[in-house]
Amino acid sequence: MRIASGLSAANLGAVPQAIADIEAAGYDTVSVPENNNNPFLPLAVAAINSSKVELATGVAIAFPRSPMVTANVAWDLQAASQGRFVLGLGSQIKPHIERRFSTSWSAPAPRMREYIGAVRAIWTTWATGERLTFEGEHYQLSLMTPNFTPDPLSGPPPRIKISAVGPAMLRLAGEACDGVALHGFCTRDYITNQILPRVEEGMARTGRRRQDFEISGGGFVATGETDEQVARAVEWIRSRIGFYGSTKPYWPVFAEHGLEDLGHKLLHLSRTDGWDQMPAEVSDEVVHLFAAVGRHDQLVTAVQERFGGLTDTINPTTPVSPGGSIPPDLMQDLKAIATPYEP
Repeated sequence: MRIASGLSAANLGAVPQAIADIEAAGYDTVSVPENNNNPFLPLAVAAINSSKVELATGVAIAFPRSPMVTANVAWDLQAASQGRFVLGLGSQIKPHIERRFSTSWSAPAPRMREYIGAVRAIWTTWATGERLTFEGEHYQLSLMTPNFTPDPLSGPPPRIKISAVGPAMLRLAGEACDGVALHGFCTRDYITNQILPRVEEGMARTGRRRQDFEISGGGFVATGETDEQVARAVEWIRSRIGFYGSTKPYWPVFAEHGLEDLGHKLLHLSRTDGWDQMPAEVSDEVVHLFAAVGRHDQLVTAVQERFGGLTDTINPTTPVSPGGSIPPDLMQDLKAIATPYEP
């Protein structure tokens, strides 16, 4: 199993020490989300202050950026990291695309398919010198001159992963990407019964093999050295489940377990400013559906039961149990868990 950590984008000056600590701790990969900071900038700093750990956007929002802009920054990060960058892309939801980014909205899966094709077409032009010709509904690319062509890479272009929740995007991930980043709001049954069949359907369309395709995420981890530390992580996860569960697009996960009533309760609380009441609606039983829970001495068994055979990469940290809290022996034991992906 591959072990992931997050990297804060809030203070670029702190990135060199943070990435050094993450690499020394033995993490396989580190990601930066696009929340209140740009996800690419800290990875640029990390790229020139590390030598082993994989660096990924987790995820960058695609549609507000031209494919050319994304292709360019990803190419530069792949060069700076000497081949360790992974381009993670996400579609976001309509209100954010239209009202936060002031960008037009359209059906996300077809547009993401086209976006990925455009990015790869650009990379092919830069790698081979072939004429740039990409014609799609949303993106048309036909101009590339030597003055705007970056230096060649010493290896392949970045791998591409997308975040996926719905069936169409899951199929697209399997068909056109190197991996999929699953939302933490998942259960083992939901991954088994709803996610994997759609990913595998997509892989079958293009002859991709599961061992070449990385599935990351798909749940939470609550751990710590003591029961008290585990309890704090559980409460953080409980609040996350309440927050995400108040949004209708996530309710198919509840439906897998007959928890539709919980979704309606959480939605009502979100509409009546009852955010602080949401965690109380999420029982311990529900938390255990979404998370591997256990002290450090219990965690390998808990992770195996919750993620084993399904997920290739997990992040065992939370804001209340940060990356440095995972001891080296536990790190090695987690990595020893067999997964389908063979990097």
